[in-house]
Amino acid sequence: MQPASRSSESSLRGFVLRQSRNRVGPRQRQRRRVGIMLFTIAFVAILTTVGVISAANQQVEGIERIPALKPALSSSSANVENFLLVGSDSREGADPTAPDYGGIGPATGVGGHRSDTIMVLRRDRNGGPAALLSIPRDLWVTNAVSGQQGRINSAYQDGPATLIQTVQLSLGIPIHHYVEIDFQGFKTLVDSIGGVQVCFATPARDEHTGLNITAPGCYVLDGIQSLAYARSRYYETLENGQWVRDGTSDLGRTKRQQLFVNTALQAAIASIKGNPFRTGELLAAGAGVVRLDDGLDVLGAAGTLRGVVGGGLQPYSLPVVPRTVDGNAVLFLGDTANVVLDYFKGVAGSPPPAG
Repeated sequence: MQPASRSSESSLRGFVLRQSRNRVGPRQRQRRRVGIMLFTIAFVAILTTVGVISAANQQVEGIERIPALKPALSSSSANVENFLLVGSDSREGADPTAPDYGGIGPATGVGGHRSDTIMVLRRDRNGGPAALLSIPRDLWVTNAVSGQQGRINSAYQDGPATLIQTVQLSLGIPIHHYVEIDFQGFKTLVDSIGGVQVCFATPARDEHTGLNITAPGCYVLDGIQSLAYARSRYYETLENGQWVRDGTSDLGRTKRQQLFVNTALQAAIASIKGNPFRTGELLAAGAGVVRLDDGLDVLGAAGTLRGVVGGGLQPYSLPVVPRTVDGNAVLFLGDTANVVLDYFKGVAGSPPPAG
């Protein structure tokens, strides 16, 4: 009889519990639904993050690394981290059928590779704004390896390590990392972010690069158009029916390049914020066209720079003086250049940005 009684108690207890569950009120059911929803959102967010990181890591592995640059690079600095950004004039991979082939030319069309663009991206380790320094390619310096004098862009002919050392010797600023891209890579990266918007107050052209803006306004330039704009040294604007050339040549090109880089970075950051999976896509676009020093942590640097670059880059130009050496028009550092260079060394505060 006793076993039967225990069985009855168990059945009764189960019945009461089932009835209790059936009497859950609307508020309790709502709390359960909210809890399930929050768990689902968190779960999806975790999967998304893992997916982005995994995809990004796979793409980073495909980026070309330049070995043996470490001896040329500076050791870590307390206040700043400087990235040497180099746009080479390599024509390798140029497509003879491309619309801009006439403005770029074949790989055999230049006597040795030179750095077409040289910039230094400064990251403030104390959380200050990022800054971008343009180095004119006609700057007259002493080659750190050969000891010969020449334009700074010619140092690239002896390889990235020589260019790094020459920049450090001639300007006295530390270089911690190296990033290089050529003409074809530049076009690929611009196309990967959907183009870059550039505004023109007047019609503009450069018959050497193929730039041709027929009316004032803002245009989203694709890779080919962007390269023609960024490379322009014979930039002309239509003033009162006459084409007027920008007499500042390389210095004017420097200002346009700084504006372009700033706008392109904002476009890339906006693209990633709108769709985190774009991180992997952009890295995939850069994997085959960018070369880096083998000590650069791409994902770490991207994460660190995204916050400071998101507010825009402070542009700086070197004060220079035009001179003639052996019949060649070149540039020498001006007397006030140290005001800018000390900032990029990390030993002085920020001077007013370039106008």
